[in-house]
Amino acid sequence: MTQVTVPYCIEAKKEGKKLTMLTAYDYPIAKLLDEAGIDILLVGDSLGMVIQGNPDTLSVTVDQMIYHTRLVARGVKRALVIADMPFMSFQVSAVDAVKNAGRLIKEGKASAVKLEGGREVSAQVRSIVNAGIPVMGHLGLTPQSVNKFGGYKVQAKSEYGVKQIIADARSLEKAGAFSIVLEGIPPEAARRVTESIEIPTIGIGAGVNCDGQVLVTYDMLGFSDFAPKFVKRYFNIKEFVTKAVKAYSEEVIQGKFPTEEYSYNIEIEDREEPDVFEKTQEFKRNVDEEEFDTLF
Repeated sequence: MTQVTVPYCIEAKKEGKKLTMLTAYDYPIAKLLDEAGIDILLVGDSLGMVIQGNPDTLSVTVDQMIYHTRLVARGVKRALVIADMPFMSFQVSAVDAVKNAGRLIKEGKASAVKLEGGREVSAQVRSIVNAGIPVMGHLGLTPQSVNKFGGYKVQAKSEYGVKQIIADARSLEKAGAFSIVLEGIPPEAARRVTESIEIPTIGIGAGVNCDGQVLVTYDMLGFSDFAPKFVKRYFNIKEFVTKAVKAYSEEVIQGKFPTEEYSYNIEIEDREEPDVFEKTQEFKRNVDEEEFDTLF
């Protein structure tokens, strides 16, 4: 079993090997995805929407990211675990960026962090990398900029836009980022960005020309009816869960569950347990009074 590391990801691009990446927010899902052979598990701040039910990712905190990252890390043996840096955890200063990235590594047990933005955050990326923490960049449709964009809209739709993303990608690479997520941009734009840098690109809604792909696990498994254009549903778990829950509910109401098969059929002994008060008094008689008081 080859451990997925930062050098592994960089080497994969050189060898033309596609990288697979999915989101994870807890232990059981992380364990399943890791055992299935996914290369990278992203503990995304998308948990603000997927897990918490919020309309965007902006309210997610560093402490929440640490908590979920720690759960994911426990379930992983092979995959590279990357934690998102939430909104305002890195934008203010390089000092804040390093401090919060360090917490995600030290307390959350992540192996790398991801942050959104291009040239405007290159100083933060450089500082984090200099602190010994690998950084994945994120360009294109960056969800933390939803208010700036006026919604979740496709980016780099003009020649100017493509050139800006290429410049941002080169800036992140120069600052030390080991890979970059490209989200919500045309396939041709993604191809040009991918060819302009030596570090791998991971696409989501960016076409087939990236060095790897990422999806939100809950979207591709059909946990909800939410289905962006770029999401392929590989399974409809909602349908199967709903069917199972209804079957359980009907059996409980009709008295069909639990049957003897699911019960502890143990013969009850014909004896009575001592009264709790009596047991306490007996215990007290057998210990020093002062010791008893300290215990209770």
